Amino acid sequence: MKADSHSNQTQRVAFAGLLVLLLPIFSPNLFDPLGRASPSMFSEWNAPKPMHLHLLQSALQRQTSDRQQSELWSPLANQGWKPCIDSTNIPSLPKKSRGYIQVFLDGGLNQQRMGICDAVAVAKILNATLVIPHFEVNPVWKDSSPFSEIFDVDRFINVLDDEVSIVKELPSKYSWSTREYYGTGIRATRIKTAPVHASANWYLENVLPVLQSYGIAAIAPFSHRLAFDDLSSDIQHLRCKVNFQALVFVPHIKLLGDILINRLRNPSKSRVGGANYLEKRLDVIDKQGAGKFVVLHLRFDKDMASHSACEFGGGKAERLALAKYRKVIWQGRVLNAQYTDEELRNQGRCPLTPEEIGLLLAALGFNNNTSLYLASHKVYGGEARISTLRKLFPLMEDKKSLTTTEERSKVEGKASLLAAVDYYVSMQSDIFISASPGNMHNAMLGYRAYKNLKTIRPNMVLLGKVFLNNSIEWPEFQRLVQGGHKSRQGQIRLRKETQSIYTYPARDCMCQA
Repeated sequence: MKADSHSNQTQRVAFAGLLVLLLPIFSPNLFDPLGRASPSMFSEWNAPKPMHLHLLQSALQRQTSDRQQSELWSPLANQGWKPCIDSTNIPSLPKKSRGYIQVFLDGGLNQQRMGICDAVAVAKILNATLVIPHFEVNPVWKDSSPFSEIFDVDRFINVLDDEVSIVKELPSKYSWSTREYYGTGIRATRIKTAPVHASANWYLENVLPVLQSYGIAAIAPFSHRLAFDDLSSDIQHLRCKVNFQALVFVPHIKLLGDILINRLRNPSKSRVGGANYLEKRLDVIDKQGAGKFVVLHLRFDKDMASHSACEFGGGKAERLALAKYRKVIWQGRVLNAQYTDEELRNQGRCPLTPEEIGLLLAALGFNNNTSLYLASHKVYGGEARISTLRKLFPLMEDKKSLTTTEERSKVEGKASLLAAVDYYVSMQSDIFISASPGNMHNAMLGYRAYKNLKTIRPNMVLLGKVFLNNSIEWPEFQRLVQGGHKSRQGQIRLRKETQSIYTYPARDCMCQA
């Protein structure tokens, strides 16, 4: 028995040794350049396989013509619209304020940004003094960074001082009016009933009396709490002014953003990544044109994946994991839960996976020399989920690959600040594309329309149906994708009555040139 046991143990050791030798060959992503096991080695065994393998194989062998590249990277032609915010008919700021308005903003950075714009508008409607908005700690992003760590407070106040009174802190006699105070009971000065997209009259009828009685009103929750229709032109202009002029990131966010942009456009000046990195990046300049890059907002975090109620190739284990997450975050409630995965995809309601957004970019004509910057929070599935996208675009970069730990020290571990850096880089990219609609997508659509910059809007309904077709071949896939996105690359779309001014700035924030 001992001999047999010893023999079996010897065989196991030999097999383990052979496995160690073979794994770097067949699964190189599991190991670092020195052959050491990656920290995510064991999690990668459970990574979902590509969902569209036949398309992926063709995409990896794709070729694009010089003409196609030229058309893809060419800037948008002048569309006859220009920024038009300044107005000569601004109502003068009354000498006496009716009181102080506090707002408590939840959500991520982009939702908070829209809330700030709305808060300024509400203060104007009420002739009230706005206190610098308070940012709630979101259960997903878990960031406690205040307004002053993200936005330049002095600029914010100075740009708006002729239209709205804004203060950094409440006077001492109102020092009791804190977030903690409102969290411990029913308070007469707290407004909890503001409906989504409330009218200006609602605020005059429901909040103004509180101001007149107490001199202060705190509105919470305050997310999407002001309508886009039936508002005066001066209020709409003010929202535009806040969004496009008053909200500017603090210097250290802009500095880090400029470092990233400079290294994306001028890789020869970058020391991050080593000689092989520079050789690859310099080759891009010759083939693609001097320093052009596309930003991909890969909106595929666990929160997004679970809330969609879609399936993403991970089988039963993934379904159970997402169901558990829903139970913790939303007590299991998800609006799309009554639909099947196929129905959701046919409706275009499933976020694109990293693999699918990679196939979309490849079909649009982006080649494997494309300089791609990944703007994203934590990707659900980690590097294992991104690996297919990285195969399609080997020159994909992000904050960590382009900067040092020291350069990131002021933003590391702070989701809102990291998102602000990505926002800043996205503002200045040659092309921007988001993997699915959301607040970042909407904010960038608006900003880049305002600046006449190229932005690709994925046709979610078309893509949902195409990706359901398991027999579709690459030429047909490419034809459908290109045809379905010709008019979705930054063309000005006039805002409809109830649509967001922050997504569709034309008319309210812009005028015809």
